[in-house]
Amino acid sequence: MISYLLIESRDPFESNDVPYYYELAKALREAGNEVTLFLVQNGVLAARPSAPAAALSALGQSGVKVLADEFSLRERGIARLAEGIAAAAIDVVVDHLEAGSRTLWH
Repeated sequence: MISYLLIESRDPFESNDVPYYYELAKALREAGNEVTLFLVQNGVLAARPSAPAAALSALGQSGVKVLADEFSLRERGIARLAEGIAAAAIDVVVDHLEAGSRTLWH
């Protein structure tokens, strides 16, 4: 099994490409890989309890680990997260890089 780390930094309300990145995460998971989606910068805006967060919650239910950068959340005043999304320190990225995860930044 291959481990993937996908990093999403773009605002899902301003970029039409974000849903395709979520679909990539789901497809990699369905292919039997370990997948972590790490939301950072404006990517964390999708982690708020809202209609767009349903796509991220569905990813979590499909086996993708969905994490939101704690610092980015604090900067944007986001305290509550949608179901299936957890706050995490940027150390997660370093740990994945050190472990040799295939990493994509979008």
